[in-house]
Amino acid sequence: MFASISGPRRPSPPRAARHARRLAVLATAVALGAAAGLTVAATPSSAAACNGYVGLTFDDGPTGSTNALLSVLRANNVRATMFNVGQNVQGNPSAARAQVDAGMWVANHSWNHAHMTSMNQSQMQSDLSQTNSAIQSATGVRPQLFRPPYGETNSTLQSVAASLGLRQVIWDVDSQDWNGASVSQIVSNASRLQDGQVILMHDGIQNTRDAIPQIMANLNSRGLCPGMISPSTGRAVAPDGTPPPTTPPPTGSPTTPPPGGGCTATATFPNVWGDRYNTSVTVQGASNWTVVVAVTAPQRISTTWNGTPSWDSTGYVMTMRSNGSGNTFGFTTMMSGNSSARPQIRSCTTG
Repeated sequence: MFASISGPRRPSPPRAARHARRLAVLATAVALGAAAGLTVAATPSSAAACNGYVGLTFDDGPTGSTNALLSVLRANNVRATMFNVGQNVQGNPSAARAQVDAGMWVANHSWNHAHMTSMNQSQMQSDLSQTNSAIQSATGVRPQLFRPPYGETNSTLQSVAASLGLRQVIWDVDSQDWNGASVSQIVSNASRLQDGQVILMHDGIQNTRDAIPQIMANLNSRGLCPGMISPSTGRAVAPDGTPPPTTPPPTGSPTTPPPGGGCTATATFPNVWGDRYNTSVTVQGASNWTVVVAVTAPQRISTTWNGTPSWDSTGYVMTMRSNGSGNTFGFTTMMSGNSSARPQIRSCTTG
């Protein structure tokens, strides 16, 4: 019989349809920095820290579009779990290795995406063992998680997986990307994610790649961050290996613009984490001010507060205007692989 699962079971689309959508696209990223004074207490919780973690998962890889997917994930500072099909790994080991090199977690999604509940115990054992071996050979990592194809499972399959050191993971939210969902539908489905939950998505689908920046914007606005899936609980938890900044943050080195604009804006960096940091800007000499701030690519601003921002055509220069919230403003910048650069205030003018 079927074991209880935490999410809806995905129907069984034809394999040709599941692997047909394979064009590359989209590399995203964008930008921007800001300035004007802010106290740490004024920082919104969504910008200051992760208030919870969700598991972003991608099934059926690696595919011909895996590198395109990894580019989008890296550009949006996402670590995700890749449930790989064993024969795909065997046929494209370099793409599987690229997943690990990009900071993703690799997991077992069976050898050839068969209906495993129709197998006997010995066949299940062979299928999952062969997939584990292919993934470990290609990546150097032995999987700890297993997702049954179509979400179909039973007590025998769960027992076999456990005997191989695999935790079964289904999903809480189905993106419906496999079912032809539009970008907006995928984003809407992902917006239901709550702390600890896991979403089903797929490698090789362009709409899924296009949806990632909007999914991340929604998660950031709610203080949720991409996490790993715990082999103990099957729930999303904090990442286990986010590297710290390689260069000490210049928390004691405020930056100010050249004189002559009628006001002064001083930036400090009160909070620094492994993947992002906050900038706090204090304006003196005017209550109605405009401050221009530039960030260094590929860093990007994910959140701003206490001002009205606009951006230039490059996406790396932000103009922040007072909005009646006082003479302080701030923003969170994602490092995106550049941990040493900090925003520079270019000007502070009145009016």
